[in-house]
Amino acid sequence: MEFFDSHAHYDDEKFDRDRHEIIETIYNSDVTKFMSAGYNLKSSKNGIKLADKYEYIYTTSGISPNDVGDTIEITKNEILNLKKIIKDYKIKKQEENKKDKLVGIGEIGLDYYWNNENKDIQIFAFKEQIKLANELELPIVIHTREAVMDTLEILKRNTVNKKGVFHCCPFNRELVKEALKLDFYISIAGPVTFKNSRNAEEIINMIPLNRILIETDSPYLAPEPLRGTRNDSRNVKYVAQKIADIKNIELEEVAKVTYRNAEKIFNIK
Repeated sequence: MEFFDSHAHYDDEKFDRDRHEIIETIYNSDVTKFMSAGYNLKSSKNGIKLADKYEYIYTTSGISPNDVGDTIEITKNEILNLKKIIKDYKIKKQEENKKDKLVGIGEIGLDYYWNNENKDIQIFAFKEQIKLANELELPIVIHTREAVMDTLEILKRNTVNKKGVFHCCPFNRELVKEALKLDFYISIAGPVTFKNSRNAEEIINMIPLNRILIETDSPYLAPEPLRGTRNDSRNVKYVAQKIADIKNIELEEVAKVTYRNAEKIFNIK
């Protein structure tokens, strides 16, 4: 049985003391592919380095709503720099005739929980990075928190050519219903296992198997029974098991279908 953790952050400082060791341990524990997702320029560069170093790591590059600049002009320049980083990497891979491991733009989106004073900048960054994804023919990885209606409105009004995934998707009925209508995938993380997680069972049952992914968002959001500890991709099995329990299917089926879905949405062969 193999698992694909579709969203984690292995450039995070919480892995500084044992990054190589933990990555090797994860791979040897049946998690045979995982994503190190970018959220600003530095982490996007680091994600590329990790993907180049490890055959089984892939990466996405983007500027998250919590990492946008203080002004639209600063944010615009950061997105131009992001575009250069991605294009330079892709040209290099083509010239070297080596595998391109950068498979998406993200994480991007809106977050009004941590900051609702800069909504205009967040919205600008979201829209511009959707344009970038379309230009590069890549899917997007969406972060949304307490910004459901604005997120959906932007997606309805701005064409997303390669669609993408709602990462660590909030258990919001309207969000999931509309996201599925828009042909997005839904990625489920550790909170599905929390005892106080509202609507989790209903939401999981709303999502068809062919549109669901699993993730850890490590080093954050460790699932029960490890809540409060440093999370890593080995714990994606707890998420998969919870989905299996709710849908009344075998764990192996969840592992297979989520692995296949992740490869499909990110065009990994």
